Amino acid sequence: MSENKERIVLDVAYQPQVRTKTDTRRIMLDVMIALLPALAVAVWQFGFYPLALVAVSMASAVFFEWGYRKLLKKPSSIHDLSACVTGMLLAMTLPPTAPLWLPVIGTFFAIVVVKQLYGGIGKNFLNPALAARAFLLASYALLMGQYAVPGSLAGIDGVTSATPLGFLYDEGALPAYINMKSMFLGTIPGCIGEISTLALLVGFAYLLIRKVISWRIPTAFIGTVAVLTLIFGGQGFGHVEWAVYNVLAGGLVMGAVFMATDYATSPVTLNGQLLFGVGCGALTVLIRYFGGFPEGTTYAILIMNLCSWAIDKAFHRYQFGISKEDIEAMKAEKKAAKEAAK
Repeated sequence: MSENKERIVLDVAYQPQVRTKTDTRRIMLDVMIALLPALAVAVWQFGFYPLALVAVSMASAVFFEWGYRKLLKKPSSIHDLSACVTGMLLAMTLPPTAPLWLPVIGTFFAIVVVKQLYGGIGKNFLNPALAARAFLLASYALLMGQYAVPGSLAGIDGVTSATPLGFLYDEGALPAYINMKSMFLGTIPGCIGEISTLALLVGFAYLLIRKVISWRIPTAFIGTVAVLTLIFGGQGFGHVEWAVYNVLAGGLVMGAVFMATDYATSPVTLNGQLLFGVGCGALTVLIRYFGGFPEGTTYAILIMNLCSWAIDKAFHRYQFGISKEDIEAMKAEKKAAKEAAK
């Protein structure tokens, strides 16, 4: 190799080595594509203002990531599109009437405080978009609780309304214009990205086909909520009906598909992912039944984010090429060596 050519160093310390065309940028692009059906339903129901919220949120997220790394003289990371995904996810959790400055504050908290201060992508221990949503809920509760009436319900009196989950837990009944069909299709009040279960399931199917996520966390999450609400029921509803409404209402499906599956803040072990999903579902039901407000998905995922390291430690993977019998033999040898040393 001549001296004027760049040397390529391949680190083969960790086996096995797999060559793949998938990279962080491709994964992030797939996540944004998967969110487009839900965004399209929001535009159909609330007009083009949600697009402005998404655009401002994504642009501010990219700016804060670029500015932070520029200020600290670190290599730029905006090309991996992770900031774009954080901005888009945060906007999808906002009411469709939120002021344009609200996602700017949220993305600053998500990118600078939650993500970059801990080292950047892959090193944060909380989902940045959900942590920012929790911050905005605590700081601007009134703005975060104003949900517009969809355009398809123009005959309904008033310009804002409670979400289906609010009606279920605060009033114990649903108005006539909210039913399973409307909740499945998206003709209900709610956050930009949560109103249409059908659109979210289309995005879920896309991510599964692209092998960006696995079925374990979303299925365990949603399944746990369905089973627990089926068992315990709710006032004024049959148990099955109550369980279906709890699955369709709120940000459960969006949280299970797009938030709980975040690579950096969820377990990597297969059994750990199932336990993580079950924990998210159980905490969601606990918060909905006994919390101060009906939606529990955000805080359930954030709490389980803090437990991911412990879950992975409990379900640690064995080294490639070494069987469980080999591990047990090595443990026995170490124990025997310690006893001999005594």
